[in-house]
Amino acid sequence: MPLKLLIGNKAYSSWSLRPWILMTELGITFDEKVVPLFQDDTDRKIRKISPSGKVPALVDDGLVIWESLAIFEYLAERFPKKRIWPRKTAARAHARALCAEMHAGFTALRSHLPTNFRREVAARDIPEAVAADVTRIEAAWAKARKANGGKKPFLFGSFNAADAMFAPVVNRLHVYDVPVRKATRAYMDVMLALPSYQQWLEDAAAEPWVHAPYEL
Repeated sequence: MPLKLLIGNKAYSSWSLRPWILMTELGITFDEKVVPLFQDDTDRKIRKISPSGKVPALVDDGLVIWESLAIFEYLAERFPKKRIWPRKTAARAHARALCAEMHAGFTALRSHLPTNFRREVAARDIPEAVAADVTRIEAAWAKARKANGGKKPFLFGSFNAADAMFAPVVNRLHVYDVPVRKATRAYMDVMLALPSYQQWLEDAAAEPWVHAPYEL
């Protein structure tokens, strides 16, 4: 049986994008099941599969793995040749630390600039706390690329879990027209140009569901 990935609708589900784009970019075959968020029956439908009541969740022959980082680690064990993480120990530790920081942090950015993958590009005022998150993200990306990326465009050379974890941040910085450094913008452009990213955006644009608070 193929892997099945339970995700929220693509316009709004930043966490769903993370394993989806990782698996798509690395050529891991899976079926997707989309559950629209912010509907009366959303919780009931998700809890049929995911015990946390949240997406994403990965199902592999009856085994359910929820939480993006846990999915990343499971995929790394299940598909060791796919280079989910960097090969070198130091780079792998660095990538995992960045992913954990993203998983637990940047709450000001996430709350003030809600995910909307079909939003037209338009600037929004950036409070000090959000600016601080952006500064940290830019520094983290720059350090990763300097230490591990070399001349390749991604954070650790080839596309891997760290890029997938920050993929929704790329969207936030882009659609809210957040001022960033030239090197940051270059990395964002590489991410946005990925065929998998473009497919996600195309699918999001075609969805009928609308959640008004995220459409501002």
